[in-house]
Formats: sequence, C-alpha cells, structure tokens
Amino acid sequence: DGGSAEESALVRAEAAKGLGQGEAQFSFEYKLEQHEAWWHEKYRPRKPRYFNRVHTGYEWNKYNQTHFDHDNPPPKMVQGYKFNIFYPDLIDRSSVPSYQLLPDPTGATDTCLIKFHAGPPYEDIAFKVVNREWELSHRRGFKFRFERGVLHLYFNFKRYRYRR
Repeated sequence: DGGSAEESALVRAEAAKGLGQGEAQFSFEYKLEQHEAWWHEKYRPRKPRYFNRVHTGYEWNKYNQTHFDHDNPPPKMVQGYKFNIFYPDLIDRSSVPSYQLLPDPTGATDTCLIKFHAGPPYEDIAFKVVNREWELSHRRGFKFRFERGVLHLYFNFKRYRYRR
C-alpha cells in the first residue's frame, strides 16, 4: 500500500466515526489511464488512501406511496456521497486538491466519474458515481473542505417534488 503512519491513523479515525443510518462504505474506484508525472523521478507516485460513504434511502414519492408501504418498501436509491480522501504528505501544502466531474467512458448517462487531483506525490484517483444534480447548499449537506491533510467532499442529490 505504501501509506505513511499518519495516513493510516487518519483512515482509522475516519472509519471509527462509523456509518450513519442509510450509509454504507463506498469504494468503487475507477482505474484511470496511467501517465508519467513530471515529478515521478523525485517522488514515488502513490494513490491516496480514502474512506468514502454512500447515502442510500427510500424515495417516498407519490408512485412509491401508492405501490409500497413500510413492510414492503421501494428499492433503495442513492441519495448522496461523502468522500474523505487523505493527502497528509502533500508536497505543496498551499495548493488545494480539486475534483472534476467527467462523463462515463462507457457512454452511460446515468453514471459519471468524479476525479480527484492533488499533486505530488499523489496520483489522481476517480470513482464512478450516480449522475444527478447536486444540492450545493451548505444547509443541505454540501461540504468541500481541505483541512489537516484530508479532503472532504460531501454532497446530496436534489430531490424533485412531483407535480401534475
């Protein structure tokens, strides 16, 4: 794995927080094309460690209220994600890691890739996620923060009210 002791401690601390109701651990990593970075001879490139969660739940829209009940619930839907990516050994501490949404390379429109980029000595890392509109309000759970070597990206999907 090649992670530092600090990195392992950060991962253990995040895992110790446990999973909330309707949350599951999420690690569907997408393999990116390997390319040699300009800094590869100076620093050994490595993947960052992460502890991600996916938030699932039931959508009680009119259709599901009519056809399902609590004894026979509708299928669970992905309602959001919480990404915690650990960059404790980042060389340039002044640059903030970033994320980018990319179309799914398979051509599927219901999923997309979220790619995280930090800089040396870390390689880029990507995950396949559901392609839906995000709630960008802090009050609705959006968080994008880089603190103490950990990038936090939390978001929930917009919920649309059904109206005839």
